[in-house]
Amino acid sequence: MVQPYRHEPFTDFTVEENKKAFQQALKKVEGYLGQEYPLIIGGQRITTGEKIISVNPANREEIIGIVSKANKELAEKAMQVADQTFKTWRKSQPEMRADILFRAAAITRKRKHEFSALLVKEGGKPWKEADADTAEAIDFMEYYGRQMLRLKDGMPINSRPIENNRFSYIPLGVGVVISPWNFLFAIMCGTTVGPMVTGNTVLLKPASTTPVIAYKFMEVLEEAGLPAGVINYVPGSGAEVGDYLVDHPRTRFISFTGSKEVGLRIFERAAKVNPGQVWLKRVVAEMGGKDTVVVDKDSDLELAAQAIVVSAFGFSGQKCSAGSRAVVHQDVYDQVLNRAVEITNELTVGNPVDVDNYMGPVIDQAAYDKIVSYVDIGANEGRIMTGGHGDRSKGWFFAPTIVADVSEDARLMQEEIFGPVVAFCKATDFNHAIDIANNTEYGLTGAVITNNREHWEQAQEDFHVGNLYLNRNCTGAIVGYHPFGGFNMSGTDSKAGGPDYLLHFLQGKTTSEML
Repeated sequence: MVQPYRHEPFTDFTVEENKKAFQQALKKVEGYLGQEYPLIIGGQRITTGEKIISVNPANREEIIGIVSKANKELAEKAMQVADQTFKTWRKSQPEMRADILFRAAAITRKRKHEFSALLVKEGGKPWKEADADTAEAIDFMEYYGRQMLRLKDGMPINSRPIENNRFSYIPLGVGVVISPWNFLFAIMCGTTVGPMVTGNTVLLKPASTTPVIAYKFMEVLEEAGLPAGVINYVPGSGAEVGDYLVDHPRTRFISFTGSKEVGLRIFERAAKVNPGQVWLKRVVAEMGGKDTVVVDKDSDLELAAQAIVVSAFGFSGQKCSAGSRAVVHQDVYDQVLNRAVEITNELTVGNPVDVDNYMGPVIDQAAYDKIVSYVDIGANEGRIMTGGHGDRSKGWFFAPTIVADVSEDARLMQEEIFGPVVAFCKATDFNHAIDIANNTEYGLTGAVITNNREHWEQAQEDFHVGNLYLNRNCTGAIVGYHPFGGFNMSGTDSKAGGPDYLLHFLQGKTTSEML
């Protein structure tokens, strides 16, 4: 019998004991900052001359780690190792693979604050966001391990008196996992262990801004008993290593999380059949969103304002699920807007090592510059009610920004910014609000704040997003509770943390025995 899955609880940092434990974890992490990290290919540590320098986005002078950078030759070596390892790993017992995940989850749970403290340093995450990121990584391991135990015997199909039929699942082969920097532990972990527990081998290319946490996770997997060569750690340039592995004829699938532009490029390259390739590559892609909080006239207006602020400014808006658009009924527009501005003006921005800072930095100079450019656009498309400025003297900090009176077809309402900027748009009625919510090329998350049951029923049918929430913010999907993934240009709707996610890395096989 498969044991029930239980969501990893979040830490309450108002408890003094928890606060002190986290501060100790920060000191521990500070003790190993600046170390060098090699590649891991087939269990072998390989140091290269070219390096990736991971820096603290809240303090650019603080080096998190110096990571060896893979090139095409080492990517090829990793591919050969993974391809060879697959021959034996695909025949390993599903129970053994699941047990490795359960043990890795237990190791991570014991070191939870340490990993979260590293996320504060490497990703610029405030304490609560970092704690939730680590909890989600643990959840992915626990949940996918249990899902594999449910899938291991296949699915029942019909037999006849003259034949015995079986339907089973087998793994695909070697996969390339290209993970993002925003959920630098959770998504990196989930997209890596899902293919692994289903019997595939993996080449992990973490985001170049946050490669250290991925190395630390590799150490956890090794401690948990993962054989060499099953997951190989190959950080490197997307243009060099990423393209090479996406194009490789032995690559069977690609799992990507990141921008729409890069995702489309990977999708297009993966569609080409290269010499020696005998399959069509699968692509699992999560590519972002332009997500909307819809506020009906018949709703809890305080809840609406709080939901908009949390959705827009949690982790500085650097979530594909971030609510960067507030579409508010004209009858309550001014009340919701003014209250959201009041709440936003109470938020603190600063170094996330301080638990009292609600927002930390954005990830790097490119992100900062992009946000500045969109705020300039917003100043022409609407009214900046609060924020609109930053400070990059030490790290990349930008104030939470609200832009009011933006038209539904404005750039600020259409293009993903990936920063702490939310645009307010007025709707004449609920039908108009849903039309606006659907007018982007994305379809990831959305929230509806309403006390009108008919309007909620209408939204469930007509609001075209993969994850829709009633009377809450549009961020914070929990593994096993809110399978996550979106429509249209938000990606392939893979529903991470859901009951059918592992099927992306398996193929069905029918065997029929005549009696």
